[in-house]
Amino acid sequence: MGIVVKSVAPLLAVGALLAGCATAPPQSNHAAYEAYEQQNDPLKPFNKVSYHFDDKLDTYVLKPIALGYIDVTTPGIRTHVAEFMSNTDAPAQLLEFMAAGKPRDAGTTLVRFLVNSTVGIGGLFDPAGALGYHRVYTDLGLTLAGYGVPEGPYLYLPFAGPSDLRDATGIPASIVLTPTFPAPPSTGLTIFNYGSDALSVVNTRAQLHGTISNIRKTSLDPYATFRSLYRQHRAALLKEINKRDVATPPAWYSAAQRKAMRHEEYDASN
Repeated sequence: MGIVVKSVAPLLAVGALLAGCATAPPQSNHAAYEAYEQQNDPLKPFNKVSYHFDDKLDTYVLKPIALGYIDVTTPGIRTHVAEFMSNTDAPAQLLEFMAAGKPRDAGTTLVRFLVNSTVGIGGLFDPAGALGYHRVYTDLGLTLAGYGVPEGPYLYLPFAGPSDLRDATGIPASIVLTPTFPAPPSTGLTIFNYGSDALSVVNTRAQLHGTISNIRKTSLDPYATFRSLYRQHRAALLKEINKRDVATPPAWYSAAQRKAMRHEEYDASN
């Protein structure tokens, strides 16, 4: 549930922006207005429709496939599949770490990609992790957040799940920056792309099966729970990046700007 289908999600993001907006309560009702502002979900009518569509799709299609996949695989196999998919994202993440001015994470990502793509048989295994180069993660949304771009309104995109306006911009970028994108089109490449995307969706859904089932069973409002968990997860990722690797301010920044940037990074890591 909530996995990106790369070829459709960018169009759906545009559709979300054109959808009807939720009506804000009057500011005289302070409690209701404050809750509305805190949710930051003005596109809620579209988001709820998208959520219920994904929920039905998951219940009748994706969940049964994922359960069958769990029956015929082991946790180890699913981990190796996830590592392979993660390795294919490394070139994009390398560029994103460089754009964010994160040299240590960029170096770690480069070493991991080179080692795991060769010794690790295309990323199925993680010898780089055994050497001390543990996986680091970023994406375009987190890079933009590091430059102070606000998250914007919450979005729930069909086939893609929880997001926001800032993070949704990373979906087209993730397509362009995949290693197979520049390759000449061919039948074999098309089969590989669709096959790897399908495997990634099923494998990720299998790994999240326990979490999703628990939310559905225990939450009074699963939609609100997924929204809250998404935001908490993204905030934690950004804080982890800033704590792990202090940004290198560009040389063309003034001394005052460079000092301010380092100060902001320090505050973010504490």
